[in-house]
This record gives sequence, C-alpha cells and structure tokens, in this order.
Amino acid sequence: MSKFIKAALASSVLVASMMSANVAQAATASADASANILAEVTLVNDANTSLNFGTIVVDATGGSVVVDNAGALSSCGGALVCTGTTDAADFTVGGTAAELVNVTIPGTVSLANAGGATMTASLTSSVTGGQVTLDGSGAATFSVGGSLAVGGGQADGAYTGTFTVTADYP
Repeated sequence: MSKFIKAALASSVLVASMMSANVAQAATASADASANILAEVTLVNDANTSLNFGTIVVDATGGSVVVDNAGALSSCGGALVCTGTTDAADFTVGGTAAELVNVTIPGTVSLANAGGATMTASLTSSVTGGQVTLDGSGAATFSVGGSLAVGGGQADGAYTGTFTVTADYP
C-alpha cells in the first residue's frame, strides 16, 4: 500500500507542476493622478464706475470725444465744447494667484437718450493682448475708456448705454 501512496503522491506532484506551468504571471504598473484646482474667476466694476464722457456742447459739425483708460479727457474733436467730469470704467478681476485670465471687452457700446437718439462709442482698455496676470493675492485691475462719435446737431439729453466685460481662464 505504501507503493500505492507513493505513486499517488508522485502523480499529484506531476499534475500540479503541469498545471502551474500553464498559469500566466500577472504584470503590474503604477501611474500618478493629479488635478489643478483654480479659484473661481470673479469680475467686479469697481465702485460702480462708469465710462463718462462728461458734458458735451454740440455744434452742426460734430466730432469725437476721447476718454483715455485713465479716465482723462484726451480729445474733444471738432468744434465741440467738453466740460465736466470724465472717467473710465474700472474693473477688478480675481482668481488664483499668478494665473493668466482672458479679458474680453466689446468693441463698441451704443448710448441712447430718452427720445431714442443714439451715439456709438468705440471702447479701449488697459488690457494688453487680451490677458491679465493675477498678482500674488489673486487680483488684477484694468480700465475701459473710449471714443464717442458725436453727430452734428446731435439731439440733446442724457445718453446711457451698457457694455459687458467677461473674464475667464484660458
């Protein structure tokens, strides 16, 4: 009987070694995972400043009134008379420190009075290349000025208009 046990044991070792020869070895590899979280971009019109072309006395010729990005009257074209306070619209954009932010300013804004008469202002800004870089505290400021085309004999009245500035990460 001991021969029988030895034969059975030998055959089971043989079967086990043949089965393990057919089993494939598993391979493993590792990879890193990452994410870059940025603070939400914010954009505010500082103290509700507005682009203000001041008070303009029009003649029959008309002309252009230019307020630079610092808010100063830089040109009062034609025979126009320009008085009063002028100002640029000032904005602050916020987000993650040292990140670039795209700033989009429309090319023009239409201004209308209560009677429906209109004028168009071409907008300019202190933003270079359409982007600002946020400082170490995650903020950047810029301003918007423009050139207002005043028609000859432009109807009198208070003219207003609204333009929308957008900011987002590239």
